[in-house]
Amino acid sequence: MRVIGTLPEQRPPLNAGSAFLYTSAVLALGLAVRWTHLACSLLLVGATTLIVLAGRSDRATAIHWEERLLARARALALAALASGLAQVALQTALLEGRTAAALEPSAIARVLLETQAGHVWLVRYGVLVLLATFLALRLNVERRADWRAARGEAALLGAAALVPIAASGHAAAVEPSAALATAADGVHLLAAGVWAGGLLPLALLLRAAGREEGADARPYAVVAARRFSRCALVLVITLALSGTGMAVTNVGTVAGLVGTSYGRLLLAKVVLLVPILALAAVNRSVHLPRLSGDGATVGRPAMRRLARFVLVEGALALAILAVVGAMTVTPPARHEPPVWPFAFRLSPVTLEGAPSAALRALAGSQVAVLGLVGMATAFLVRAWRLRLLVGGIVLLAAGAGLALPPLAIDAYPTTYLRPAVPYQAASIATGAALYRTNCVVCHGTTGAGDGPGGARLPRRPADLRASHTAQHTAGDLFWWISHGIPRAEMPAFGDRLSEEERWDLVNFLRALSSAYAARTLGPSVEPERSWLIAPDFTFAVGPTPARALKEYRGRRIVLLVLYSLPGSRPRLAQLAERYDILVTLGAEVIVVPNDAAPDAIKRLGAQPRVFFPVVTDGAAEIVAAYRLFARPPHAELLIDRQGYVRAISHGGGAATELNTLLAEIQQLNEEKVQAPAPEEHVH
Repeated sequence: MRVIGTLPEQRPPLNAGSAFLYTSAVLALGLAVRWTHLACSLLLVGATTLIVLAGRSDRATAIHWEERLLARARALALAALASGLAQVALQTALLEGRTAAALEPSAIARVLLETQAGHVWLVRYGVLVLLATFLALRLNVERRADWRAARGEAALLGAAALVPIAASGHAAAVEPSAALATAADGVHLLAAGVWAGGLLPLALLLRAAGREEGADARPYAVVAARRFSRCALVLVITLALSGTGMAVTNVGTVAGLVGTSYGRLLLAKVVLLVPILALAAVNRSVHLPRLSGDGATVGRPAMRRLARFVLVEGALALAILAVVGAMTVTPPARHEPPVWPFAFRLSPVTLEGAPSAALRALAGSQVAVLGLVGMATAFLVRAWRLRLLVGGIVLLAAGAGLALPPLAIDAYPTTYLRPAVPYQAASIATGAALYRTNCVVCHGTTGAGDGPGGARLPRRPADLRASHTAQHTAGDLFWWISHGIPRAEMPAFGDRLSEEERWDLVNFLRALSSAYAARTLGPSVEPERSWLIAPDFTFAVGPTPARALKEYRGRRIVLLVLYSLPGSRPRLAQLAERYDILVTLGAEVIVVPNDAAPDAIKRLGAQPRVFFPVVTDGAAEIVAAYRLFARPPHAELLIDRQGYVRAISHGGGAATELNTLLAEIQQLNEEKVQAPAPEEHVH
């Protein structure tokens, strides 16, 4: 019998432990490769830039240092090329989902030619090849102009190979200002390369010049250290500004900073940066001025100490690069649900209705401000510096201890969790049905906490309409619904309701509380006061495509009318007759039948002709949600261009003076934007 072929060897599936070890090994290898490539790229920029910054010298020790630095730059360029190849191979295996893809030219070609990261890699790799070739050449640099051109070219090529990394990182995915975020990230990388990458080469120079046999290069090393110190000050400020901007973009909130993996990595980066800045401050204020002292007793010892301190700075900078490498493969905090790690949070809402707590917080804040002023003065005034600094720290701690406790409020792991269901009429309507089934027995039909089941509880159920409901985050409500409140004998609904249903219930409770607060809204617009979010909704008019309320944001004011026939017919006829004027003023009218009749257009009749949208699909959800804000049988809600309800009027549907409505619309047209458009999710 002839064997035509054989089946490929079937590998047994990995068990959970082996799979975990395999995944951990791949991640560790990937981080090691990223760290190697990033470290080589930054050190290349730092070494080549420091040579230019230090300048040309005819001293033997300085020439030897420059030659050693160039030799190491050549090795760094080769290491960057090799680690770059390994990095793209690992990226290919990750994208293809196959380990073998890392060695397949066709798979690697797809990644390089069909992804943005691949395009960036091709550009950077081309520059790195050019830099490695340039560094390998033995150029004649006897003339000063030739030396400057050769060394400057190496520094420019190193920067050109480093900066494009920003175009393949998180900054490139920022919307809508990806170009600005990428530019800020590029500036951050370049500043880090010149500063952090120049620390180890500077330490080598100081160490060589600090020896007795390197005395000929001591003036050269002093000049180089001072130039680098002045440059480093500008670079640190640049790093602080660009880093803050990137943190705001990728993290955004305190919850994202302490409650996500990306945020905690950023904190680790800052923690490592603090001793670097402290060492830099000591070097600049203590060791650097002593370099010009007597060589044997002051200068050389100070130079050797400075070399050790700079070496520690460089080692810490390399440790930061390991954190940065991990951050590049971690989703930004804005895209991850934060898990709040503390049992409390600080919120000014705790001071409402509590004058004694407000007074304590105010007094404590003033004491803390005095402490900050004292600490700032200590850095500006030499006399009494230590006393001012210690006194400022004591006042700051005392002020914080006085002001912060009144601001503390209970918090939970989900406190800052972003709701999974948007704040929409359909969700509110579903939440209302869930409330009637699960909550009304204790909290009552209106949410006032007066349900028949509440009388048997150790304490009365909360009034869900009160302001304290809005003071808590949506994540707080979600936690209570999911896990219950044992001390109040509120049961947990996590095993009865799905996650989506629990978020629907949260949206209903938010709408219920907002509607209770909206009792003060009348038919007149309150100038420059936007606070009541209009729940979004989807609707259709006959066979036309579905539309959404949020589509009108930034374009038109919306008059939402909930009507009942026959009582509302006079008012609808009046709006139809003056519809052209309303459109001219930038307003749209959307009318919704309270009975959600699918033949609503037919019921209105042909006279007068109606040109504004009459909802025939989606009316039930709209009415169920907006009935919380407006009483039947006829109600009108004026919604501004940002998506906030600005006025609510009730009635029977009779025709009224329309000029009043036109004046309110014109007032909204003249009003400056007071609040940004509301997000789709409540907070």
